[in-house]
Amino acid sequence: MIKPSEGGERYELNSATSMPNASGYLWNKSMMVHLNCRGYAVGQFMQPEPAKYARAPNYEATTFVQPEPPYYAHHPGRFCYIKDEKTKDLFSAPHEPVRAKVDSFKFSQGKEDVSWQVKNKGIQVDMEVSLPEMDPLELWTFKVSNTSSEPKEISFYPYFPVGYMSWVNQSGLYRPELNAIVCSCVSPYQKYQDYPKIKNYKDKTFLLADTVATSWEVNQWEFEGEGGLNNPSGISQEELNNGDSLYETPACVMQYRLKIAPGDSRVFRFVFGPANSLDEIESIKGKYFGISSEKSFAKAKEVYKQYISKANGSGAIQIDTPDEGLNNFVNHWLPRQMYYHGETNRLTTDPQTRNYLQDNMGMGYIIPEVAKKAYMTAISQQSESGAMPDGILLHKDAKLKYINEVPHADHCAWLPISIKAYLDETNDYDFLQLQLPFAGTEKTATVAEHLDLAMAWLLKHRDKRGLSYIEQGDWCDPMNMVGPKGVGVSGWLSMAMAYALNIWAEISHNNGEIKKAIAFRTSADEVIAAINKHLWDGKWYARGITDDNVIFGVQKDKEGRIFLNAQSWSILSGCADEAKTKSMIAEVEEQLETPFGVELFGPAFTSMREDVGRVTQKHPGSAENGSIYNHASAFYIFSLYKLGETEKAFELVRKMIPSSEEEDILQRGQLPVYIPNYYRGAYRQFPRTAGRSSQLFNTGTVPWFYRCLIDGLFGLQGDIEGLRIQPQLPKAWDNINVVRSFRGAEFKIDMKRVKGLKRVSVEVDGKVLEEPLIKNIRKKTYIVKVSLPA
Repeated sequence: MIKPSEGGERYELNSATSMPNASGYLWNKSMMVHLNCRGYAVGQFMQPEPAKYARAPNYEATTFVQPEPPYYAHHPGRFCYIKDEKTKDLFSAPHEPVRAKVDSFKFSQGKEDVSWQVKNKGIQVDMEVSLPEMDPLELWTFKVSNTSSEPKEISFYPYFPVGYMSWVNQSGLYRPELNAIVCSCVSPYQKYQDYPKIKNYKDKTFLLADTVATSWEVNQWEFEGEGGLNNPSGISQEELNNGDSLYETPACVMQYRLKIAPGDSRVFRFVFGPANSLDEIESIKGKYFGISSEKSFAKAKEVYKQYISKANGSGAIQIDTPDEGLNNFVNHWLPRQMYYHGETNRLTTDPQTRNYLQDNMGMGYIIPEVAKKAYMTAISQQSESGAMPDGILLHKDAKLKYINEVPHADHCAWLPISIKAYLDETNDYDFLQLQLPFAGTEKTATVAEHLDLAMAWLLKHRDKRGLSYIEQGDWCDPMNMVGPKGVGVSGWLSMAMAYALNIWAEISHNNGEIKKAIAFRTSADEVIAAINKHLWDGKWYARGITDDNVIFGVQKDKEGRIFLNAQSWSILSGCADEAKTKSMIAEVEEQLETPFGVELFGPAFTSMREDVGRVTQKHPGSAENGSIYNHASAFYIFSLYKLGETEKAFELVRKMIPSSEEEDILQRGQLPVYIPNYYRGAYRQFPRTAGRSSQLFNTGTVPWFYRCLIDGLFGLQGDIEGLRIQPQLPKAWDNINVVRSFRGAEFKIDMKRVKGLKRVSVEVDGKVLEEPLIKNIRKKTYIVKVSLPA
């Protein structure tokens, strides 16, 4: 049903119905398009805020991409109809809107394109979409072939719905001078001061063709008629009506009447996307259809391939283990997803501070200079008080919006946590001496001084017990009613603060600031003492204490009884001793682990709890309400590797990616080409839907998952001295190979279990090291043999 292609460069699905929401995605410097196997699509571009060029049939928001997208008949998509002019048989590709049963189907996600192949009654349709490096455009190639032994007379109809563009003004026309359908609108605005901004919007959506059509239709209703999308009235005619759209819902539909001999084929190329003017569309036509559309598309795809390969195609590691599924995901798809996050900032101009810092933590493994620049951008928006803003502004006209208008208390904690990963990878301690400004002033301070202030801000914003105020949320955005009165505290953030303090103490020590390091460690110990005094509930740690002094995430709670993050971060921060750790892990296993991963908390809330907040209003098992929220799962796995809980950690690593078992694949409904932000949870409450993928690839999971692999599973972590080798391989693995890119060098590493060996032994270029640490790294290839106890 699903399989990687030979060489692992693509992932393929051979059914449009078994996993109807399975999807892939592409992006470039200015846009993203998310396409599912049946042909539905969500495309967004930046102008500079996120905007859509193909919309729903009613007015919709464009703020962010929704999880578990509810596909429906008129959902935006990219389709074509094929009609046999003799028999009048009709089918569509990829699958929607006709949903005909076809002879064969293939959906294929590649690194630089997404493609489909559909065969039905002697006709084969190959569809492929790729993107340019910069332009917010989709480049579509359709190949229609006659695979039968008889001549075929058919009509081919590319159908790209545009949807409801604007209640102010919308229309569409076929433009013969461009050989394009151009749909136009006016973006709504109320204040006249906004007009100078919106007048430059790309308010046109066009379908530009390299071949002149037999006929066309621009009016959605006239095309669909009484037959509906399953059997459009326009297609029942000999030709389309060549109609326009005048304040009516537009669509881009063309007809090509074809006579194709046996074994012959016809190729059509289209450009679909937004534009500001007809002149811009004419320029796009010249660029992509000028001399040869075939050569222009090929050139654009090659440039895009080079752009994507900036992730080195493989990130910091390439692996060869007994687990082929893990190999394929880590070698081909995981670095791609990390690169997407670091490159696009999730297509927003004001990414949440925690997201921006963690996404660039992943970028530090791929293009470290991009991560460094991002940290400089973020730190430069810190206030003189030490507080970090709720979002990082990336454009001169950007404003804090939506969730970033709600005060959250955790952003300072992410600075040392994220920067440590960058320093481990690069050893760029000079970064700490850079002078950077504060927001709204000309005053500057070194990066190290900025982080000192961030830690001081966290220490200041505590209650009399020594626990961190939560304000209107922490890492869990919708936990917004625990502390709006300024009294409630976050157990998780208290732990994260202790962890951040200890990390910053380590970095400060490495930077030669010994007294400061001691002071931060002392502060961390004080926080840890407060956590153990007020938040240990006998078997696990509580999640927090509300404005009304009610402790929650404890044994007495019927819902939201145990929260994963409070247990993970108690381990990371050093709160939990051996006995507490053993108790917590046992409770997590009993109450939160599922066949699809470990849940964020349990049981999921089934009704509003007004002293916790809107997280409790979300559907049980979805998003932050008790789902298998992979970001939190990765924190837990990271903490397990810190403890040396090798087998449990790897078990949960493997659950984060769909397995090769058909039952697991069907339940998740997702191709293993990205980690989704969550799988449905509430496994013990609603088992029918548990494990279902959100199909949302925006997630802070991926850099943490990468750290779990590098620092934990393969134990190839950088530190100030060099590359430290401390593998934690599962017992089932006797021999693996890893290629690690690190500080300009390449390490070809063979790891093998040896009977009778009592400790790890590392041989580098034929010389056995006294300790498993490769120092004085030069830009060369190292041959490393690691012997592990059997």
